[in-house]
Amino acid sequence: MVHPEPGGRAPYGIMRGMRISARADYAVRAALQLAAAREAGPLKAEAIATAQDIPHKFLEGILNDMRRGGLVHSRRGGNGGYRLAKPAEEISIADVIRVVDGPLVSVRGVRPPELSYTGPAESLLPLWIALRANVRQILDGVSLADVASAELPDPVSALTEDPASWANP
Repeated sequence: MVHPEPGGRAPYGIMRGMRISARADYAVRAALQLAAAREAGPLKAEAIATAQDIPHKFLEGILNDMRRGGLVHSRRGGNGGYRLAKPAEEISIADVIRVVDGPLVSVRGVRPPELSYTGPAESLLPLWIALRANVRQILDGVSLADVASAELPDPVSALTEDPASWANP
């Protein structure tokens, strides 16, 4: 078990608040652009960057990570570009985020099952595990095709109908 160090900062995770990194946001948007253009053939990085207002150089690194992670294929040349490696229905939002950012939920860079707390904080670990399970359930349950077609699964749509979901306390 890993014991978190006081004052540490994680590159992502729940201790800094639930945040979607720019890298994850850009990756999902790029994947959605590819999903929408599936029948049109490969898209050049420049076209994706322009369509989604993503810095081109930053996008190149993201697309390389997505290629290494098996989410996209790339081809060089005049008719080259990027395309999804499998149908958009088979790629979850969680798949994309994991490829570019790692685990969906961490506490100070550590996965919740690897943590150990003592005393009154012992019961905090199950809370982090429950949070991780809920984030996974939502992001694993939504495909690129769902978002690209603006047809989110009913449980996700139901969450967005609560006005409190849109508030920032």
